[in-house]
Amino acid sequence: MKWLMLALGSAALIANAPAFAQSGSQAAHPSVLLKTSDGDIRVELYPEKAPKTVANFLDYVKSGQYSGTIFHRVIPGFMIQGGGYTQSFAEKPTRAPIPLESRNGLKNMAGTLAMARTSDPNSATAQFFINTVDNAGLDYPNPDGSGYAVFGKVTSGMEVVKKIEATPTTSRGPMSDVPQKPIVIESATVVGK
Repeated sequence: MKWLMLALGSAALIANAPAFAQSGSQAAHPSVLLKTSDGDIRVELYPEKAPKTVANFLDYVKSGQYSGTIFHRVIPGFMIQGGGYTQSFAEKPTRAPIPLESRNGLKNMAGTLAMARTSDPNSATAQFFINTVDNAGLDYPNPDGSGYAVFGKVTSGMEVVKKIEATPTTSRGPMSDVPQKPIVIESATVVGK
């Protein structure tokens, strides 16, 4: 009887071998290198958790959307936000907003990448932020019943994120928490592992 159970278990493993191999290949996450005026930040993305958000971000990366944009909102002890404005504070045109994927189980922990949005949960376009601390208050369902969608994390360059976080800020027009010296995303490219 034990032999039969062992044989059945082995047969099940063999029958499922392609599934294990496939899930191993799915574990490969796309990475993006953000070259900034303050240094490089590399992020790993999680399409299995936030497929629409990752596809949207990668489309913007591949189209060159982020080149020449700035980190326009920097709040110490919270996050750094960018991807929407040029150095002259012209807002870059975007595609249609994407649906919110905040119920994916990923948390707004220090070093994670999430989508910025307005009070409308389904309003995210190109702007993103990097959490500089654990921000449980941004997780689904907080703060407005919807939360903020995490879709990746910093894998190298967290010291650059912290340097940006520490930069002196000012107000510019209706915007506050704007770095006094522009911090530019010079390029964003998809890179290998």
